[in-house]
Amino acid sequence: MNIASCFCCTKSLPIASDIIQKLKEAQLIVVEGTLYPLLTRLKNDDLLSYEWVESTQGPPRKYYKLTEQGETFLGELEISWKELNDTVNHIANR
Repeated sequence: MNIASCFCCTKSLPIASDIIQKLKEAQLIVVEGTLYPLLTRLKNDDLLSYEWVESTQGPPRKYYKLTEQGETFLGELEISWKELNDTVNHIANR
């Protein structure tokens, strides 16, 4: 789920509910109780940052984005995922 959460933060500055929606659309079952600890862990590892933005409709919102280190990490995860996928496909197609 780390990978999916990171991908959700690459195209725009999402808020947590946007991330949950994208993960649900990808058929990953996610609830807030799962996502918030993950986002905190990614932030504590300096892979993710956030900024508070005032909202015209309610309280300020926390918008997330990958840090430079997070983008590097995501690139490494993509390479590892592709290698694993290629290996599994090779074994399955024997």
